[in-house]
Amino acid sequence: MKNFKSLFYLPLWFLQAKFLGQRKPLQTVLFINDQCNLKCRHCTIYAKTMPTIKRFAQIKEELEYSYRLGSRFVDFEGGEPTLWRQDGKNLNDLIRLAKRIGFFSTTVTTNAQRPFADSEADSIWVSLDGIGAYHDDIRGEGAFEKLVKNIETANHKELSVNMVVNSRNYESVEQTIEFAKNNPHIKSISINFHTPFEGSEDLFLDRDKRCKIIDLVIAKKRAGYPIMNSVSGIKRMKDLKFKKQCWMTNFIMADGTRYAECQGRAAGVCHRCGFAMAGEESAVMNLCVDTVLAGMNLRG
Repeated sequence: MKNFKSLFYLPLWFLQAKFLGQRKPLQTVLFINDQCNLKCRHCTIYAKTMPTIKRFAQIKEELEYSYRLGSRFVDFEGGEPTLWRQDGKNLNDLIRLAKRIGFFSTTVTTNAQRPFADSEADSIWVSLDGIGAYHDDIRGEGAFEKLVKNIETANHKELSVNMVVNSRNYESVEQTIEFAKNNPHIKSISINFHTPFEGSEDLFLDRDKRCKIIDLVIAKKRAGYPIMNSVSGIKRMKDLKFKKQCWMTNFIMADGTRYAECQGRAAGVCHRCGFAMAGEESAVMNLCVDTVLAGMNLRG
């Protein structure tokens, strides 16, 4: 693990959660802006005429708040988080701040349209929605070419890609997994499914197609492909009939709204959830060995 403190913290956290019923988040998803440089099909952020860019002091308070709750891993998201600038500070200043506060590791999720070779994040997640035209259909013309170039020049040893499978790109899943396996700059790939928040229902993938994709992912995983999802976790995403443990992550939105769990519950879309982390969190609480090992690999 990157931080030996986590070797002691994580077992204690699990025991408290499993046997004492304590609901302390383990990770934080912190949206630092809703400014973006793409116009993706699944998103309405780009339509904002006055995007939110949080002040450094606000982000500091939100990190401290999350740390007090129990969170020890933070994912900086947007908008596009690499665009964040305030009073001469940039995203690396936020990463250093999180480490000073005590977070074990930091993650940045980016669309990779800008170079990020200077990133000090412990891990990078790049949003990849398919190969070539499939990705560009979702993200905009030329987006895939820029993504490939910036992945190559980043030279980050903990760089992975995340694919959100939807009704327009599901035929590219196998090709995308192969791309991740054969690209020397990519450590692993995570597979999620589109969650139909209001305004994006047309991208929802029906259950039969979802199940076929999950079977494909499991087969590739068992064949040794670098897939981050655990078999136990992604199996749960077939019918979603598992006890949700989404309190394991707290969310702080760009407008400052704080959620103790995924905002999908408030939006009423849990029954159509595509966030594979929900399955992983359920599997962790059931002490599925493959999921625990996948989590250690993700954080270590």
